[in-house]
Amino acid sequence: MLSGLNPPPQSAVTTPPSPKIASRFRGFLPVVVDVETAGFNPKRDALLEIAAVTLDYDADQQLRPAHTYACHVEPFPGAHLDEKSLQFTGIDPYHPFRFAKPEAEALREIFQPLRKAVRESGCTRAILVGHNPGFDLSFVNAAADRNKIKRNPFHPFSSFDTATLCGLAYGQTVLARAALAAGMEWDEQQAHSAKYDAERTADLFCAIVNRWDLLSNR
Repeated sequence: MLSGLNPPPQSAVTTPPSPKIASRFRGFLPVVVDVETAGFNPKRDALLEIAAVTLDYDADQQLRPAHTYACHVEPFPGAHLDEKSLQFTGIDPYHPFRFAKPEAEALREIFQPLRKAVRESGCTRAILVGHNPGFDLSFVNAAADRNKIKRNPFHPFSSFDTATLCGLAYGQTVLARAALAAGMEWDEQQAHSAKYDAERTADLFCAIVNRWDLLSNR
């Protein structure tokens, strides 16, 4: 997957988040994350792509995706690369056009704007939103520990699971099927890139929250 995954410049974060988001999620800032990896073991297998999408309320008080931050990541020294996982994602970890960054640098580029968004929103911490988020959170935490990053913006174990939410709202738990059931487009050519999957997951999470808020008159 060679789609452009470099993060936008830090100046892209110009508008402070709405204070509503802090009260809506009990002081947590939901950040949608997707990772692509070279296996299932977060301590052994390489993290290859990471994307994070911040959310905010618009002028109509609808929750929307705000900014996307994403990077291709170099396998850490000694990382295991599972061939079946690479075939599934279509990622060549050493392709020169990936423009991958060392793991520590990639995490800094993702974490820095997230910490800023947490501060500006009045939240206490980010909470990871993901499709089966235990997988994504385990790789984020393992990479942060591996690189001795102490200011990980994410809650260490709490998360929002869009697979569960989509099963409730649309009767589908597979990301692609849930997106289609929600009336959204799905591009198989872009699927299994962290940026694309994170942005579609963000769209689904926002749609479900907005529908619930409408029904409950929040």
